[in-house]
Amino acid sequence: MKKQYRKQAGFSLIEIMVVLVIIGLLVSIVAPNVLDQADDARVQKVQADFSAIDTALSMYRLNNFTYPTSEQGLEALVEKPTIDPIPSNWKKGGYLKDLPLDPWGRPYLYLSPAEFSEDDYDLYSLGADGVTGGEDQNADIGSWMKKGGEDE
Repeated sequence: MKKQYRKQAGFSLIEIMVVLVIIGLLVSIVAPNVLDQADDARVQKVQADFSAIDTALSMYRLNNFTYPTSEQGLEALVEKPTIDPIPSNWKKGGYLKDLPLDPWGRPYLYLSPAEFSEDDYDLYSLGADGVTGGEDQNADIGSWMKKGGEDE
């Protein structure tokens, strides 16, 4: 009986290195575009959340003739406040099912009366870093700002 030996086919080290270089080049070109879109999506989520919260705050005001105070906070949209001023016509079941979190997992901040705008209240997020100020993805996003992140 003769034993047959087959030469196993495979990739050479050079071929593997060429593939890795090509993958590295593709990642270096595609990754920045994808990351920028992720940041834009987070800002769009904040704007959508602001819109939902604005609607709930408007309904609260229609029923109770005033917005929740800073002390009552946005929680007044989910549960009836227990601190003054107690709303007399608070909607059973609340104005929001749950309070949304910003894209970085933190609660939105609320001030009434407003400190940053001429509106009745300010609604904002401190961005990715959770600290006041910052640039790019760390920039604060407020309901009084244009979509580009600049003050009006």
